[in-house]
Amino acid sequence: MERRGEPEAWLLEKIYDEKLFKLFVPRELNGLGCGLPEALRVFERMAWIDGSLGWLVTIGAGGGFFAGTLPERPAAKLFAGREAVLAGSGMPTGTARKIDGGYIASGRWRYCSGATFATFFTANCQLEGEQDAAGGAKIRSFAFLPEQVRIVRDWNPLGLRATASHTIEVSGAFVPEERMFDIASPPRYSDPIFRYPFLPFAQASFAAASLGMARHFLDECREFAAAKADEWRAASPRRLAALERTVDEWTEALSVSAARFYDFVDSTWKTFAAEGSLPDAAWREIGSRSQETAAAARSASEAAFPLLGMAGLRYDEPLCRTWRDVHTVTQHSVLLPENGD
Repeated sequence: MERRGEPEAWLLEKIYDEKLFKLFVPRELNGLGCGLPEALRVFERMAWIDGSLGWLVTIGAGGGFFAGTLPERPAAKLFAGREAVLAGSGMPTGTARKIDGGYIASGRWRYCSGATFATFFTANCQLEGEQDAAGGAKIRSFAFLPEQVRIVRDWNPLGLRATASHTIEVSGAFVPEERMFDIASPPRYSDPIFRYPFLPFAQASFAAASLGMARHFLDECREFAAAKADEWRAASPRRLAALERTVDEWTEALSVSAARFYDFVDSTWKTFAAEGSLPDAAWREIGSRSQETAAAARSASEAAFPLLGMAGLRYDEPLCRTWRDVHTVTQHSVLLPENGD
C-alpha cells in the first residue's frame, strides 16, 4: 500500500463493514453516533495497527463532523451510503461567485487525505464581493461531487504514504445553495459532538492517532531487541541493554502521557455533554495535553531510533515505517505549539 500510495480494496471493505468512517455520523444517516472519548480509542487502535490506516480512519471519521451543518437533504444523500466518506481541506484557497441558485466555485486545496476513494469532497472558498462581520472576506464550505474534482497525485511524504493525501482542483464548478454550509452554524442534531469546537476536536483526534503509532513503534523495537538478543548479547551487550531500557522507559512515559490526555478529555466531555459548554481554559488545556501527547510520541521514537542500527533505515522494515509515520503525524500544525516550544 505504501508503494501504491493508497489503501487496497480489501482494507476499505473492512472499514466500510465496521462503519469506521461513520463514527460521528448520526444513526439517522446510517452512522454510529459515537462520542469523542470512544472514537479516540478507535483512532489510537487503528493507528497502532498501521499508521496510514489510523490516519485515514481519523480523517474520514472526522468528516462526519459536517453532517450536522450541511442542509438536511444533501447531508442524507452524501452521508447515508455504506461507502460514504469525504476528503477535503479547511484552507480557504478557493473562490466562489454567486449566481442564481448557487455558486460557481474554483480552487486548489492540498493534503486531501483519502482523495482517491472519497465519495464527495468539502473545501472552503472565499465568497467574491461578500464580507463577514469583521470586514474580511466571507468564507463558506462547499461540498463537491467527484466528477467536479480533479485529483493531482502529488502526495510523496516521509510517512503516512498510503493515505492518498493528494491535492484537489476545482474549476468553474456549479454548487447549488444546498451544498454550501457554514461549520460554525448551529447544528441540526443534538449530539454533543456537533457542538464541540473544531480545533480541540482535531487536536485530540490527531493526538490519539500519534499515540497509537508511537506505541506500535516501541512494540516493534521490543520485538527487534528480542530477535537480536543472542547476537547483541555477545557482540554489543551495552547497546542491547540501552535499547531495552529506552523502550521500557518510553513505554511508561507514553502511558503516563496517555493517561493525562484521556483523563482530561473524558472528564471534560462528560461536563460538555451535560452542560453544553466548557470554560475557555478547558479548551486550551485539551489543546495543550494533545500537543504534549504528540511530543511524547515523537520523543519516544527519537530516543529509540539511534539504537536500532542500519535496520531502522530500511524502508521495508516495520520499524522504519512506524518511525516515519510518527514523525509525519506529529508534524501537523495543530499538534505543534505556536511558539515552537
